[in-house]
Amino acid sequence: MKKKMLALVQYAFFAALAAFFVWLSLKDMDSQKWAQLKDALDRANYWLLVPVLLLLLASHWLRALRWRQLIEPMGYEPSRINCFLGVMIGYFVNLGAPRLGEVVKCTILARYEKVPADKLVGTIVAERAFDVVCLAVVFGLTFLFQFNVIHSLTSGKTGALFQGVNGKVSYGKIGLFVAALVLFFFIARWILSRWGHINIIIKIKAVFVNIWHGLTTVRSIKNKTLFFFNSVGIWCLYLLSTWFGFFAINATRHLSITDALSVLAMGSVGMIVSPGGIGAYALLVQKTVAFYDVPPLPYGLALGWLLWFGQFLSFILFGTVSFILLPRINKKRIVIATDEITPDHHSKNL
Repeated sequence: MKKKMLALVQYAFFAALAAFFVWLSLKDMDSQKWAQLKDALDRANYWLLVPVLLLLLASHWLRALRWRQLIEPMGYEPSRINCFLGVMIGYFVNLGAPRLGEVVKCTILARYEKVPADKLVGTIVAERAFDVVCLAVVFGLTFLFQFNVIHSLTSGKTGALFQGVNGKVSYGKIGLFVAALVLFFFIARWILSRWGHINIIIKIKAVFVNIWHGLTTVRSIKNKTLFFFNSVGIWCLYLLSTWFGFFAINATRHLSITDALSVLAMGSVGMIVSPGGIGAYALLVQKTVAFYDVPPLPYGLALGWLLWFGQFLSFILFGTVSFILLPRINKKRIVIATDEITPDHHSKNL
């Protein structure tokens, strides 16, 4: 009973969080702005969602292959199609019940591939660890390729932190900043060791330990080059799908693929903080493209909801198809396997 109540509270929290971000993205809308947003969406080229969906489908396939590579060191070799269908069904379930999709995709392999579900939990942790690293790389590349934009946005606010009285870069201030980061690291480490028995500290340490364990699993993977190719490929396809989405709206067609890095980085944060990214994704995309002289209303918001809709549609469409295909494909596999075994069985009896 306690677990059911906890689950209900959790789902209610996620639903309230999604509703909050939707409200936050639409709170400034009046009748005139609604009309402008509707006009911008009406003029959008929805045929460009086709290549967006295909790129997202390819990224999901690479994610399934990467997950399969994490399973292989445990002595199991699940079929690629079952891994893919499990990934898509997991995405689909996550739309209605955040985090439950990870359990469901493990359950699918446990049923159809006879891989113990409890052993698959570690692979999910490993996946998330590498996604964290990849997202950090995306932010790093964004800073590298979009430095002028970031500098223009922050120079009036935070740029003074690293400038001397003569307006030039102060290496002393940079040194103090680095020293402060090092000091923060040692203080955090001391707190974790000194009060390690406190429940919240234990949970924080567990998060970092799990991430580290997830990252170290790459040592046991057979083809490390292929694993890194799949990881990079996933995020490159995310980037391309974001860039293709720009062409759907006239006001954002001028944005480059390097501009898409910023949108991908901030949009990924939106997908994390809100269930399915609803509300938060569109809001962060709207704020990001405003840096590139795209009017936040209606075009920035229209782009945000359009890109989000593309991802939502991919989860719904491919997830539904996966639900239908999963039992049928595995039924055929069982029949084929039975046909292959039967002759040998008869020959032994003869």
